[in-house]
Amino acid sequence: MMTPDINPVELKVFLNHIYELKKGVRQMVLYTTNKRYEDFAVKRLRSQRIKFVIQPVDDERINLFFGKAECIEAIRMMVTRPLNLLTPEEDFILGAMLGYDICAQCKRYCTRKARKRGCLKIELQK
Repeated sequence: MMTPDINPVELKVFLNHIYELKKGVRQMVLYTTNKRYEDFAVKRLRSQRIKFVIQPVDDERINLFFGKAECIEAIRMMVTRPLNLLTPEEDFILGAMLGYDICAQCKRYCTRKARKRGCLKIELQK
């Protein structure tokens, strides 16, 4: 049963991620949501026996990583600080683990690495 402060429309994406995980479409998910949905999300993940890690974002939001046990164990070791403070390498690995477009991840990595080194922007050939 839904509690009064739970809005099913706002949780539709979360529930779809669980569906895709169960069907094998995804191995791991990063879902950012309002903290008021944390209890609902945790109960649902536990009832489905899905491994997860919660990372606070700010006073109102959380990052909820969930998926295959080996992926979540890697997240526990790698994501030990806010996502915007990850190294370019950690950011690249995380994006790859989440199934993001690998060419876009390569471009993002090169841009972040060049910026971090204070180098000129890398020009990519088309």
